[in-house]
Amino acid sequence: MIYRPYEYQQTAMRWIIDHPRCGLFLDMGLGKTVSTLTAIQNLMDDCEVSRTLVVAPKKVAETTWTTEAQKWEHLKSLKVVKVLGTEKQRCMALQTKADVYVTGRDNFVWLVGKYGGMLPFDVLVIDELTSFKSSKSERFKAMRIAVPTVKRVIGLTGTPAPNGLIDLWAQMYCLDMGERLGKNVTKYRETYFETHKWNNIIVRCDVKKGCEDIIRNKIADICLSMQAYQKFEKEKVLEFAEEHKDEPSNILANSAAGLMNKLAQFANGAIYDEDREVHEIHNDKVDKLAEIVEAANGNSVLVFYQFKHDIPRIIKKLKGYRVEAYEGEKQLVAWNKGEIDVLLAHPASTAYGLNMQEGGHYIVWFGVGWNLEHYQQANARLHRQGQKHPVTVYKLICPNTVDERADAALSSKTGVQQGLLDSLNYLMRKYQGEV
Repeated sequence: MIYRPYEYQQTAMRWIIDHPRCGLFLDMGLGKTVSTLTAIQNLMDDCEVSRTLVVAPKKVAETTWTTEAQKWEHLKSLKVVKVLGTEKQRCMALQTKADVYVTGRDNFVWLVGKYGGMLPFDVLVIDELTSFKSSKSERFKAMRIAVPTVKRVIGLTGTPAPNGLIDLWAQMYCLDMGERLGKNVTKYRETYFETHKWNNIIVRCDVKKGCEDIIRNKIADICLSMQAYQKFEKEKVLEFAEEHKDEPSNILANSAAGLMNKLAQFANGAIYDEDREVHEIHNDKVDKLAEIVEAANGNSVLVFYQFKHDIPRIIKKLKGYRVEAYEGEKQLVAWNKGEIDVLLAHPASTAYGLNMQEGGHYIVWFGVGWNLEHYQQANARLHRQGQKHPVTVYKLICPNTVDERADAALSSKTGVQQGLLDSLNYLMRKYQGEV
């Protein structure tokens, strides 16, 4: 496949090349992996680097980096080796001549120990930098030893401060060895946070007034941040506000449904354009669904989707499983016989009257939607008389998206129309500067 980078991807690549120690705080679907590999390839072409180590979560290390390198034509010459498995297998992989070595973060302490703290790599890529947010963890202590021994460090994450800015210190130390936020976490905490203690144990840290901007400004010279969903949401909400500003509330609710569906599509990972062509954006939900299906350990899983373009993406990701989309009695019979591993169903088509409890006891909502009645009735397909196991229900919710507002509407048992209007009003106030 020919790689035609978007402008923001070109920005990310230039950022890596121009900043030997940097962070890419890029939201879901912005192509962190391909941008990083392309930048590494350019640095290799210029003879600036020759060997790269990628430290990633286990699932990512197993598939993502090798898949991306094989996918794009311009990266075909880049040899990527996975340093995974038993210690013997990992040692053999390290002895293989390659350009990029990918290992799981759980192997990182071992790897640093193997080389006596002196990593024989020019570039260190930390995929999911938040994995190193705890300054007390063994993996951070190993990183602290290893970072000074490499020329370039690239930290990748979409959520650098999931629990607040206190999480940033250890992550930034992995990049700049304390140059921006200080050499130790205690000094960082005392300088920028109000601490709350219970029995002399710190239970909460609140950033001091005015310090949030100070912290962000201190790291801005090496950390690139682009939030794709937030930009998309703001653009669509402001566009909607201008087009529908004179509509009465009863008509506005119908218009709001279209906007919320578009935002929900983005959260799910793909959107329709005006010609009903599908554009894929990210794989966060399909990846998480695959983890749930694998963890089900052979038990069948019922997946409720919201949009038709969810179906082919899920089927592609779950290659190797018996996956079918519900169309009628044929799939119902096969499901109850245990002949389907994953059944994809729209809640409107299966919400009422169907006995599906014999087929499984796991439910995944790929997108929850706004209809409380559909949500309750669909769950009742498995959670009903004759079910022999506790029913487990998963909801795939992308944080900081319309997913959270839809789920909140279901939890508060708000009606569809009111839930849509409440969320629309919140978003319009948010982007018009009132919240």
